Amino acid sequence: MVSLIIFNVNLHQINNNIISILFLVIHFVTPFVTPLTFNFTSFTPNDVNIIYERAYPSNNVIQLTTNQRDLSTTTKLSGNLTNFNTNFTFVINSLNQSRYGDGIAFFLAPNGSRIPENTTRGGSMGLTADSDPLNSTNNPFVAVEFDTFTNFFDPPNEHVGIDINSMRSVANVTWWSSVSIMEGRMVDVWISYDSQSNNLSVVFTGLVNRTYVRQRLSNVVDLRDHLPEYVTFGFSAATGSLSALHNIYSWSFSSNLELHGNGTNRGTITPDSNPRAISRNSRGEYASEVKIISRLRHRNLVQLLGWCHEKKELVLVYEFMPNGSLDYHLIRGKSSLDWGKRLKIAQGLASSLLYLHEEWEQCVIHRDIKSSNVMLDANFNAKLGDFGLARLVDHEKEAQTTILAGTLGYMAPECAITGKASKETDVFSYGVVALEIASGRRPINRKAKQSDVNLVEWIWSLYGMEKLLEAGDPQLGEDFNEEEMERLMIVGLWCAHPDSNLRPTIRQAILVLNCEAPLPILPSRMPVATYCTMPMVSSSNGDIVFGSSQTLSSVNTGNTESSKFTASSEASSPSASLLNSR
Repeated sequence: MVSLIIFNVNLHQINNNIISILFLVIHFVTPFVTPLTFNFTSFTPNDVNIIYERAYPSNNVIQLTTNQRDLSTTTKLSGNLTNFNTNFTFVINSLNQSRYGDGIAFFLAPNGSRIPENTTRGGSMGLTADSDPLNSTNNPFVAVEFDTFTNFFDPPNEHVGIDINSMRSVANVTWWSSVSIMEGRMVDVWISYDSQSNNLSVVFTGLVNRTYVRQRLSNVVDLRDHLPEYVTFGFSAATGSLSALHNIYSWSFSSNLELHGNGTNRGTITPDSNPRAISRNSRGEYASEVKIISRLRHRNLVQLLGWCHEKKELVLVYEFMPNGSLDYHLIRGKSSLDWGKRLKIAQGLASSLLYLHEEWEQCVIHRDIKSSNVMLDANFNAKLGDFGLARLVDHEKEAQTTILAGTLGYMAPECAITGKASKETDVFSYGVVALEIASGRRPINRKAKQSDVNLVEWIWSLYGMEKLLEAGDPQLGEDFNEEEMERLMIVGLWCAHPDSNLRPTIRQAILVLNCEAPLPILPSRMPVATYCTMPMVSSSNGDIVFGSSQTLSSVNTGNTESSKFTASSEASSPSASLLNSR
C-alpha cells in the first residue's frame, strides 16, 4: 500500500500524485520576498480547502497507509528557485510487530505527476515504478526518505536518505528509530533548502537509550538540474507486503520566493477553478498597473481578470501562463524552444508593442520590456505583462522625463543620460529581447570575455564581420531558417541602435520582420550617439530624478554612418500611411 500528500508550487517551485494524496487550494500567492507560509497543527474532514484521496483524517491526524482512499494537497504557484523550510511531525507505528515497512518520504516532483503505473512494491514508497527503482528518469523526483525496510539497494539499517530519481540514496545516515517505531513515538523533522548554496539539509529526531537525539543529513542538490519550473511537494508512504501505520500529525512550510519584478505566482480561484496568476504589488505600482492594464485588450498582452484591495493587501489577478516566462526557456536551459516558436514569440511581442504605442487611445510606454516579462501561454504565444512601470502619454507628445527605471541590459542608453522614457526606449528593449531570442544569451554576460559581455555589441561585431549566424543559439543546432534568423537579428540590432533617432518605429520593425520591407543597412561598427542630458538630483526618498537640461556630447569612436532603411518610395509610402492608421 502506498500513500501520498502533495502541495503544488513553482521553483522556480513544486507536484505529484503517487498513491495517497491531499490537495490544499490556496487562493493567493506570495509577493516579492514575502514569505509563503502555512501551518497545519491538525487535520479534519471538515476543512473545505482539502480534498482527500486514498488517505483520510482521523483523530486530527492524516493516516497514509491504512486503507485505499487518496489524500491530496495542491497549491498552485509560480516563481523562481526559492529557499524553503518545512517542519512536520509523523508517527510510524509497527503495532508491536517486529517486521514492518516500508517508510515515508517527503518529495518534490514535476507538476502534474501521477502515481507511476504498476507501483505495488513498498520499497519505492510510491515514487518509482516497480521496474525502475534505481533509474526513475521517467518519473523524476527529489526526496528525503525515512526508510524502515532494507531492500537490495539500501544500506543495512533503518536510515534517512536523500534520493534523486532513484531509491538508492545519494546520501544517507543510520536512523536510530527502532524503539520509536515499535512504540509509536513521534518523529520531528526539519528540512531546509538554500537556493544560493543548493544545500538540502535535514534535521530529524531519533532515540538513543530512550532519549531523543537530533540527527543530521545534508547534500548539495541543484533542483533545477532534476526538476522543471513547476513542481509539487508532499509526502508518500508505503507498506508493501508488510504493515505499519504512517500518520502525519502536523506540517508547516515557509518560503521566501525570489520573484521577478512585483512578484507573481499561481493560484486557483473559484468557482471555475481555472489557474490564475496572482500578483501583489506596492501601492504605487499597483495603482499604475490597474489604471493602465485594466483598459487594455490585445491577444499578446497578459489579461487582467480582477483585483482586490483589502486590509492593505493589493492583489492583481491575471490569466495564468502555463509555460512560464520567456527567459526561463531561453536562459536557464530547461526547455529548448524550436525556431518556429521563437519567431512567433518575437512577432507576438512586436504586435503587443504596436498596440501599446500606436493602436490604443493613448500611447503606453511600458519601460520594462525584458524576457522575464514576456509570458508564454499553453501554445507558446507571447504575452507581455508587468505594467508596474508603464506610463501613459498622448500620441503627439514627446518623451517624458521620469525617475530612472528599467533593467540593466534592456535599458536604452539615453535613459540613463536624459532621464526620458519614450517609444524609442521601448523599441530598444524589444531589440535586445529579439537578439536574446535568436542567440539564447543574456543581455549582459559577465562570464564572457570583455568584447562579448554586452549582447548588442557582440552581435553587432559579428554583423560587421558578416558572421551574424555565429550568434545563433547553439541549442537550435542547424534546425532553423537562416534567412529568418538573420532577419530577426538585424531587426534586433536596428531596434537596439545606440542613437534613438536612428531606430525604427515598432511598425517599421514589424514590416521588415514579416518580409514586407527590405532589411536596413546598418553600420559595420556599432555607433555611439550624442545626447542632451539632464543633471541627476537625488530626491529625499533616494530615487534619482532629473533637473534642467544641459548639453553633453559623447565621443564617437565608431563608424558614424547612419542606419539606412532601403525601402523604395513605393514600399515606404504605404508604411507612412500605416503609421497614422488607428
